[in-house]
Amino acid sequence: MLQRKPFGLCALALVCGFGALLLASTGTARSGSATYQAPDDSLVRRIDRYRALTWRWQRVMSRRPMHGSSSYRTDPSRRYKRWVLDLWRVRAVRARRLALHPPYRSAWLCIHRYEASWHDPNAPYYGGLQMDLSFQAHYAPALLRRKGTADHWTPLEQIWAAERARRSGLGFSPWPNTARLCGVL
Repeated sequence: MLQRKPFGLCALALVCGFGALLLASTGTARSGSATYQAPDDSLVRRIDRYRALTWRWQRVMSRRPMHGSSSYRTDPSRRYKRWVLDLWRVRAVRARRLALHPPYRSAWLCIHRYEASWHDPNAPYYGGLQMDLSFQAHYAPALLRRKGTADHWTPLEQIWAAERARRSGLGFSPWPNTARLCGVL
């Protein structure tokens, strides 16, 4: 004789089986399997913006751009993208802070006060720190190629070019009179 199973148990088994089938087909109940997620465009755009800012400030200081992987563009993990975003945000803030406060900034501004306008186009000396073409070609060749003479550079770019000359061993000697007036020579 066949025994009948109670109706409630069969119905429960049927509902659970149907629910499992539904969850498995949508991909949300699979454990350990990665499901495709559309890239989070807003995070990727923000990461790209902070990378570009970091590299911009590093260019101002004539430093090589930081290397970084671009795996965040294809990685489906939102947590990883947030980590990369925080990393590049910190890098951008640090690079900006360094670029805006060059060493001997007050000395460079004092020298500029006795020299000329930041946009002085009169040859043979250009810009606010009165740099000649050979000086520009030696201490800021990328700027000279990209923007032209120093009168087309930002004041910060001119200061960083002068700072590279100072660090190379010239000190403040290219500006003998004004550096002496400012007390740095």
